[in-house]
Amino acid sequence: IYACGLGVYELYVNGAKVGDEVLAPGFHAYNQWLQYQTYDVTKMLNRGENVFGAMLGNGWYKGRFGFSGSQEPVYGDTMALICELHITLKDGGKIIVCSNESWKAAAGPVQASSIYDGEFYDVNKEIPGWCEVSLDDSDWIYCRTVDLGYERLEARRSLPIKVMETIKPKELITTPAGESVIDFGQNFVGWVKFNLNAPEGHKVMLQWGECLQEDNFFNGNLRSAKEEYTIISNGEPFVAEPHFTFYGGRYIKVNDWPGEINLDDFTGCVVYSDIKQRGHIKTAHDLVNRLFLNALWGQKGNFVDVPTDCPQRDERMGWTGDAQVFSGTALFNMDVAAFYDKYLYDMYKEQLASDGCVPHVVPAVNLGRGGASAWGDAATVIPWNTYLHTGDKGILEQQYESMKAWVEFIYRSDEETGGNRLWTREFTFGDWLALDNDDKESPKGRTADDLVNSAYYYYSTTLTAKAAQVIGKEKEAEYYFNLAKEIKKAIQEEYISKRGRIAVDTQTAFVLFLFLDLVPEEFKQRFIEDFTKVMAHDNNHLKTGFVGTPWLCRTLSKIGNDDLAYRLLMHEDYPSWLYAVKMGATTIWERWNSIRPNGKIGDLGMNSLNHYAYGSIMEWVYRNAAGIQPSEKAPGFRQATLAPKPSWRLGWVDVSVDTAMGVYRSAWKIAQDGKLGFHIEVPFGAKAKLILPDAKLEDVHVDGKPLAKADL
Repeated sequence: IYACGLGVYELYVNGAKVGDEVLAPGFHAYNQWLQYQTYDVTKMLNRGENVFGAMLGNGWYKGRFGFSGSQEPVYGDTMALICELHITLKDGGKIIVCSNESWKAAAGPVQASSIYDGEFYDVNKEIPGWCEVSLDDSDWIYCRTVDLGYERLEARRSLPIKVMETIKPKELITTPAGESVIDFGQNFVGWVKFNLNAPEGHKVMLQWGECLQEDNFFNGNLRSAKEEYTIISNGEPFVAEPHFTFYGGRYIKVNDWPGEINLDDFTGCVVYSDIKQRGHIKTAHDLVNRLFLNALWGQKGNFVDVPTDCPQRDERMGWTGDAQVFSGTALFNMDVAAFYDKYLYDMYKEQLASDGCVPHVVPAVNLGRGGASAWGDAATVIPWNTYLHTGDKGILEQQYESMKAWVEFIYRSDEETGGNRLWTREFTFGDWLALDNDDKESPKGRTADDLVNSAYYYYSTTLTAKAAQVIGKEKEAEYYFNLAKEIKKAIQEEYISKRGRIAVDTQTAFVLFLFLDLVPEEFKQRFIEDFTKVMAHDNNHLKTGFVGTPWLCRTLSKIGNDDLAYRLLMHEDYPSWLYAVKMGATTIWERWNSIRPNGKIGDLGMNSLNHYAYGSIMEWVYRNAAGIQPSEKAPGFRQATLAPKPSWRLGWVDVSVDTAMGVYRSAWKIAQDGKLGFHIEVPFGAKAKLILPDAKLEDVHVDGKPLAKADL
């Protein structure tokens, strides 16, 4: 069967659901293309008559969705289905059955469905045998043909969205307000499947929340999203679960449950795209281990067909900035190459409709604006990171025109403002949610917008040049490398004095200059010293936002200050990564102080407790603490550098990554007697350069033998 439904659909043959994916056909730029799915139903067919049909819900296509606050659907106002059943007979003959106006439709038990608000299911409205041969469909209505642009149909690119895991409740809480709240012990995305045995007409409602406040249920940070599941019983035992929505949270408030709640009746269904875990991190520090799990859970919950910003409030869109800064960590954590392939395909589709500009969110839905630095640079950063991890030039060949279009969009802006090789126009989020702005009302950090813009102008131009080189476009590579040199020179002239003083002395500004190699060699030492002074002035605590945070510890390691990088990782007071862990976080927060030390939640207007961007710190753990670094010269981990950076602050680290070549493992441990041991594994067929810190070769032993006599 080939099928596509709008908004979301479930396909059935002879009363049984086809396949195990949910929320098909997924979330994509429906106004640009429509993806159909293919299912093998050979074993589901019977001799003689067969029946196949579908259930339809609103989904992202038809329901309330987007950033405008409008109740109007973003893409369309009509549910629709198209499908073909292709049967090949033993004698070689073929039968093709197509959906058409002879099909019939009726209202079903899903009375309402919404990505934001949840689902309303009335068991009494179920139609017995609705997709079986015995069905009496005499009171059903005939379908009509609607023109929804089916010439846009293309084979699927999305990975299936599935129930990938299940979890059981941790405890049942009776709150001071008298509420019955189930704590799953983990902020997750999906839904709850439960057994219901209630009198006919009895209504039960489940509500989702991310935290408790004053020990009571709380969902005030969801904004207008309701996150509810309502079911009306028909008096018979029933296994309930939603069909056309998903939820995010940890705490489930159960309203009007008949009798006593038995936790065994409830199962959490964890829903995300069909991606497998690749990376594993264990250390001697329990809070750091939990931080890794928080980043991993944040990735799972926000990788439901597109890399979203958050999975619970009235947003859940594919924000490009979050996707860009986390992409390096995402590729270490999980096998997301195919996931990104589809997201980037959507991105270029949207760029074609906006003269190369990358929307703030992909798909663009009803947030038409775009063109922000660090956000739009997802068009260059994600393809390059994917190539680096997989070694597959195909992603660069597919996205090269997208990368070019983004750089050319910036270049035109540069030319229209004087051709100074600085990017000084367009709205930017700056160093979003940084802590160094004296204006406490502003969500932006103090780092100058023009500096952030221009640094990313340089970065994206360089990545585009590298991509051109990889796919054999040498003249274009030369052009973009030369453009990058001009941008670098302009940045230096604008933001560095003749004696080497930086014009913007924020943590993020130093990170941009040092990480991107924008500092002239003669001033590098001064920059390192001045950066160290700024960090000391800030009590060696971070003050960075979305731009500075992903590269902060990596920059410190790059300049040889691994000890400070470890200190930043392991601070437990605010602001720090482990502060949230100490406060009970089981995913990454949107803000450094999403929940204050007194337990009160912060700004309700923009405060998600499952917002994975700051989980990008784990890339530093993979690359620097464990030292597993892919090579640009032999991407896909055909070659790698293993340069672990041990620290007494952490004691031991054990990290493995199942790469395109196989499993790399890098572990180190500082023994009680002070001796330092390493365990290194390199997959068959791959090569690695091992760089040991401060090692005297005569003191190095391999498998108990001196290095000179080791079997290497």
